[in-house]
Amino acid sequence: MINYHHIHMIGIGGVSMSGIAEILFHKGYKVTGSDTSESEIIMKLKKIGIPIVIGHDLQNSQLADAVVYTAAVKPDDPELINAKEHHVPTIERADFLGQITKMYENTICISGTHGKTTTTSMVSLCFLEANLDPTIQVGAILKEIDGNNKIGKSSYFIIEACEYVESFLKFFPKAEIILNIDNDHLDYFKTFDRIKEAFVKYVKLLPADGFLVVNGDDNNCLDLISHSKATAITYGIQNTQADFVAKNLVANENGYYHFDVYKKGKPYGSIQLSIPGKHNVLNALACVSLCDAYGIDHAPIQKALAHFTGANRRFQYIGSYQTVRVFDDYAHHPTEIKSVANALKDMKYHESWAIFQPHTYSRTKNLLDDFARALSLFDHVIINDIYAARETNHYHVSAQTLVDKMHEFGKEEAIYMSDFEDIAQYLKKHVHPDDIILTIGAGTITHLGQHIVE
Repeated sequence: MINYHHIHMIGIGGVSMSGIAEILFHKGYKVTGSDTSESEIIMKLKKIGIPIVIGHDLQNSQLADAVVYTAAVKPDDPELINAKEHHVPTIERADFLGQITKMYENTICISGTHGKTTTTSMVSLCFLEANLDPTIQVGAILKEIDGNNKIGKSSYFIIEACEYVESFLKFFPKAEIILNIDNDHLDYFKTFDRIKEAFVKYVKLLPADGFLVVNGDDNNCLDLISHSKATAITYGIQNTQADFVAKNLVANENGYYHFDVYKKGKPYGSIQLSIPGKHNVLNALACVSLCDAYGIDHAPIQKALAHFTGANRRFQYIGSYQTVRVFDDYAHHPTEIKSVANALKDMKYHESWAIFQPHTYSRTKNLLDDFARALSLFDHVIINDIYAARETNHYHVSAQTLVDKMHEFGKEEAIYMSDFEDIAQYLKKHVHPDDIILTIGAGTITHLGQHIVE
């Protein structure tokens, strides 16, 4: 990093890229950027003084000391080609972010197939409540920091670390939380064994004086302990031998849990959550375990978790019409969808309506049966067109394929609908008082909830 003064960023409006841009800007680097369209994130970056071109910026891409780009940028991108022609180093986002993690003495990485954003948010708010002034990068908008990142002045860098394409292997962590290991991103990993191998490599990055916090209810997570020299800390609900255990779980009518935490068999303190679902009890335990390792007392942890009402798109309340409530959730894997369905069980309502937009053809194809079973937990299901993201459909799968599979499993209350307006009108005709509607998926489905309310 000492060789760079001017850094140009292609795709600067991305969640991670924008966070990197702010860190660089506040550390005194000259930052310029480009993106395909305006957004709230880009407006925020412009407001703090970062010049951004909508379209292609050939001038800055050749004048910069380094050009950083996202994985979504194609090799034939004019700015990338221009940089290479002028012998400017080009660096993919994950590699560059890895170099930034070296700048912090305490890089805390939150990883796992599910729950990263929520747990990163929880840890961040606890460190803030304890006045530790961390730098934060999280994968969603967090209202408490008015965005997806915060620049701190301490040695702490709290970051969401994703396993996709093994990007988390580029980081230099001092502490890691491993929430779970599940069958996902098979378009890259191909097999579950290769996913586990990536996590083994990941925990080996920890230094001997670091911390490895793992889910004691997940045997795949427990297996990682033998591969790391760091201090291991376990947590769980079912595994009563874990270092931190949740007991006496009670949910209120909103599905928010109150529970007691035991540390090594002795009472530690109680926690009240303001987000629904038993899976969030596990996320909170991971947070408590990590914060305790860093010497944070129970009081700020308890206060921060009680005030945390969720990251953007994590069982987010959108609005209501009379007694019909509408929520939006980012879930795009069967395990995540099950967690949403299980969270509903603790809430009071008449019937549930899930509008699901599958994310990527490969995931839909590889986990078709699991998706069908998970979605069948809702009373009524509408399947929207598959959101392609980075893929083209070489998999011979469609939204109707998923509907057919659900019918095969005996779930007749599942239909396919393509148009958002048609879905909204259908719901208007068919929902009943006290029903709950959930828009679910990682794509454009997030725009539907507000339209339904209106």
